[in-house]
Amino acid sequence: MAETLRVRIERLPHGRDLPLPAYATEEAAGLDLLAAVPEAAPLVLEPGRRALVPTGIRIALPPGFEAQVRPRSGLAIRYGVTVLNSPGTIDPDYRGEVGVILVNHGDVSFVVTRAMRIAQLVVAPIVRVGWDEGALENEGTARGVGGFGSTGLGPPALLR
Repeated sequence: MAETLRVRIERLPHGRDLPLPAYATEEAAGLDLLAAVPEAAPLVLEPGRRALVPTGIRIALPPGFEAQVRPRSGLAIRYGVTVLNSPGTIDPDYRGEVGVILVNHGDVSFVVTRAMRIAQLVVAPIVRVGWDEGALENEGTARGVGGFGSTGLGPPALLR
């Protein structure tokens, strides 16, 4: 089992009655984020539209860690709803509310209701880069400068 990182979390007034983000299974990599929209006023996301959905929480990541806001595959395959800036990054020095930018790529309106699981939160270590500037001719690889599909398209898509 993975090591547990303790992270301070605060429930904001509009999220006090919601459960804290949690792992759906023992081996899940991401914690489920819940929508903190008012129960009496669900958010209607029309096709082609996007919205910032509140989660009702703030977190204080320790230095050296980031949190990534990622889509839920079930929302994507069933409804065409995903996280627009995926993955969204929460820096360790950010102390505002965790928000999720959802976009509806589907054909029908999608209703975000209170406590709906709308995204996943994955916490990961940060690796800082220090640049060593110089020519790359001695850094050759089998792939070289090929990109954007140069290694092939792979097996046929399962869904079209």
